[in-house]
Order: sequence, then structure tokens, then C-alpha cells
Amino acid sequence: MILVLASASPRRQELLRNAGIAIEVHAAHICEDPLPEESPTSCVERLAREKACHVLRLRPKHFVLGADTTVIVDGEMLAKPQDAGDALRMLRMLSGRTHVVITGVCLAGPDFVDVRSESTSVTFRELSEGDIQFYVSTGEPMDKAGAYGIQGIASRWIPRIDGDYFNVVGLPIALVWQMLQEHGWDK
Repeated sequence: MILVLASASPRRQELLRNAGIAIEVHAAHICEDPLPEESPTSCVERLAREKACHVLRLRPKHFVLGADTTVIVDGEMLAKPQDAGDALRMLRMLSGRTHVVITGVCLAGPDFVDVRSESTSVTFRELSEGDIQFYVSTGEPMDKAGAYGIQGIASRWIPRIDGDYFNVVGLPIALVWQMLQEHGWDK
């Protein structure tokens, strides 16, 4: 059975394919704004559920996977930067500090909706203003929650993580695999 991914994210697609999980992509285009007073975990879990359920209505006989990731520092959720200035702001906030990456995951099928989340702590070294300016100029931060990709250039500034590395890349593969197995997915 093919898993339907409710996301156009190339990183998520690559992670699933590298884990030997056959997928089709059917992106769900929903509003991803947090609700007032919503906690980061509640937000990413809600968005993952909305994405999966949106696609499940169109593909009711399939298993559908939705996911959403955010970065938390000082209680602020950092989504994808809106522009280069926003990326600069985020990277300055992360410099020399530890933050948390949370990914909400929803696996939905014909008779179930299972929503969970994974959290990983990530520590950044102190970044110089030159480091930050250079990194933003590469364009790499622009489509990533928190304005960085641990698997790319930013890896040089991350000496420590506590938790699932793939969660920081964009999808906690071990959790997804566990959920698939618990719901009887036939690879």
C-alpha cells in the first residue's frame, strides 16, 4: 500500500523514500497560522491533523500522513521566515542557545486518526554577524522552520542535539514507522 503524504516538502519526501516507505504526494494547502493562545505542540498537532484529514477526504481508502514543524525559542514559535530580514532575526535569536524543534505528525486512514508529536533540543554555537549574513545570503534558511537546515550549511554551528535528528530535518521517521506498524500498514 502506498502512503499518501499531505505535503509538498521535498525533505519529507526524501526522508520517507530513504526509509523505504513508498509514497505519493498530495499536498494539502491549508492556513498554517497558529490560533490565539495555542501552545506550540497543540498547533503543530492540529496542523498535521488538518493536512492529513483534508487529503483523506479526497483519498478515503488510503493511509495519509500530515506533518508540521516549528522551532521554539523563548516561548516564541519560529515558522519559515517571511523574508531575509525575518531569517536574520531568527538566527540571531538562536545564536549561542538551545531551542526545541517540535513536529506534529498525523496518520489518518479509513477508520482512524492518530496524532502525535516529537520534540528535539538543538544547541547552536555563537554565530558572528558575518556567519548569519552569509547563511541568509545562501537562501538555505528561507523555506525552513527557524530559518535553518541542520542537514546543510547550519550543521557547522550545531554541536549538540538531544532527541531525534530526523525530527529536526523535518519528519521523525522512527515515530512515523511506529505509527504505520501500529495501524497495520502493509509495506
